[in-house]
Amino acid sequence: MRRLILRWLALLAFVAVVATACVLLGRWQLSRLEERQQTNDRLLAREAAEPVPGEDIFGAPVTEAQQWQRVELTGRYDAANQFVIRLRTRASVPGVEIVAPLRTADGTVVLVDRGFLAAPRNAPAPAAPPPPDGEVRVIGFVRVDEQGPVEAITPVDGQARLVNARGLAGALPYPVADGWVALQSSDPAEPELAPLLLPELSDGPHFWYAVQWFMFGSIGLLGLVVFIRADLRDRRAQRAERARSAAPERQPQPTAGG
Repeated sequence: MRRLILRWLALLAFVAVVATACVLLGRWQLSRLEERQQTNDRLLAREAAEPVPGEDIFGAPVTEAQQWQRVELTGRYDAANQFVIRLRTRASVPGVEIVAPLRTADGTVVLVDRGFLAAPRNAPAPAAPPPPDGEVRVIGFVRVDEQGPVEAITPVDGQARLVNARGLAGALPYPVADGWVALQSSDPAEPELAPLLLPELSDGPHFWYAVQWFMFGSIGLLGLVVFIRADLRDRRAQRAERARSAAPERQPQPTAGG
């Protein structure tokens, strides 16, 4: 019995560690669910909010707290210094995005992602369509710089993989503001480009991932109970077998007249 108890204690310790890990992972998934719900609420609120003037945002480094803030800018595009951002998708359709510098009235230059242009994945990137002439009024969402390796943010022949103001500024003859704008609408309009889409507003798989982790922990505890009960059942069967083996064999009774 002592050996069984030691084995049970060792198994209990192992199951306790596994169950604790499962509970922590489940709680982590629930925290991620809460964060995603908060992000969705913030996106919905900002999508419906009135745009703020661009000078309120782009006079300083753009922070994560300003991400997806609606902003309004008025200025003129630099059509000679556009960038094609490769390997993008919109609703699962492959293509590119076109980024152009927009010089505002106070001289600040802000990068504006004018929109999406469908293009085959393995074909050469299409040329950037020209932006509207003259003064343009842009409404869009504030975005922080996309991060990646140097080769992804440094443009080559006017093409790059990520939208990063510091990386793209290296190919421009003037400084640009931190961050960029994902265009929602403009006046004049952009007929050749599709506006960028907001991130998917869903809870994602986090709740069901949490349920799975909690189930894994519960299965481990249930398995421990089943294992111990099986040990006890085997022990009872062994004791009964030994008892039968130790019992003296009964001699046959003599028959009458024998």
